[in-house]
This record gives sequence, structure tokens and C-alpha cells, in this order.
Amino acid sequence: MTLSLSSVVTKYGAVRALNGVDLSVPDGTLTAVLGANGAGKTTLLRTISGLVAPSSGSITFDGTEITGLPADRIARMGLGHVPEHGGVIRELTVRENLRLGGLWCRNPAFDEVLDLFPPLTDKLGRQASTLSGGERQMLAIGRALMGKPRVLLLDEPSLGLAPLVTAAIMRVLRDLRDRTGLTVLLVEQNARSALSVAERAYVLALGAVALDGSAESISVEALHEAYLGVNR
Repeated sequence: MTLSLSSVVTKYGAVRALNGVDLSVPDGTLTAVLGANGAGKTTLLRTISGLVAPSSGSITFDGTEITGLPADRIARMGLGHVPEHGGVIRELTVRENLRLGGLWCRNPAFDEVLDLFPPLTDKLGRQASTLSGGERQMLAIGRALMGKPRVLLLDEPSLGLAPLVTAAIMRVLRDLRDRTGLTVLLVEQNARSALSVAERAYVLALGAVALDGSAESISVEALHEAYLGVNR
């Protein structure tokens, strides 16, 4: 098991953003985390990657305890994180953004990233601020892949993107998993897109796991009940 959480609690003041989360992400799989706004999805990824320290519980990566470790150390262990809205540095060029992602890697995956995202090839010298929303998301994912992570955490990669662009990014994620064995933990509100590429899914509600199972077993009715607490 590449990544595992046990009884993880993360608080913001008196508020429990994560409330006893248990979650497992096997090697070489794509696991989706779904949920409404405020369910704790972003906090989950930030806690795993070390940007937020949990109050209690355990997080292990390849059998090593990473709970509370600094974010840079966790990244060097092979865990890449693409935050919500991508987090690219708009004032830097595409090439400079990519190079930042590979600073601590002896042989950054520059050519591989351009093969995955051909639209970036002709824009290497342009500032990231000039890119379309879809191109910025490609750049954000590409920057995380430059360091050759073994696990990729993705926070809402479809946010604000056209359906065709979202479908293209989902195809890239599926291709990466199938070709390279990359392990992906995908946070999404777009349940249909996420479930189309994932093997397993978790649904968060109020910081706790409300539902989990194989992606194909999770129905629209079950999602409605988990999101809203009602049957439809």
C-alpha cells in the first residue's frame, strides 16, 4: 500500500476539517475523493503533503510514517501535489515553472512532460499568465511531474475548465497510470469525470468518509445521499 491514513484529524481552531479519516491508496491505482464544498477534500491533500499538520492520527507512505513531516521532505520522498487552481507562478515563463518542479531531481522529466502536454511545447518562453486555463492546469500537473513523483495528489484539476479540456486531462491521468504505474489521488467535485478514470472512490462529508468502494459501484443515488444526507 503506497499511501495510508488512519484516524486522521485535522483542525482549524475548534473546527474539525478532517474527523477521523481512514483511507488507503494502493500502488499504481487512481483513487478519487469526492464531496461537496466544505467536505474536507482540500484539507485532506494539504494534510497528506505536509502543508497542514494533523492534530492526531497516522499517515504512512510506503510503510514510512510521514505524519507532521515538513512539506519539502515529503515531496522529496516522491509525493507530488497540484493544489486547487494549479498554483503556477504567473510571472515566470512556462520553462521556468517546469524547472522549479524538478529542482531536486537529478534527471527532471522535461521531455516526458512535453510529450504528455504538446500545447506547452511552443509556449516555453511565454509567461504563464498568457496561457489559457486549460494550459495553466497542464503546466501545473507537468511541474509536479518534473520531479518524477511516485504519488500525485491532484486538487480539482477540472475546476473552471471546459468539458473537452477536462476530458483531455482525465485521459492523460489514466494514461500515466496505465503506462508508468503512477499512483494518483484525485480530489474532484466533477464526480462523473473522476469516476470514469478511477478504480476506487471515497466520498467525504463534514470531514469524514461517508462512502467508499469501487468506482463502478458508486451510484448517483448514493452520491446524493452522501453529499446531502437525503435520498433522491
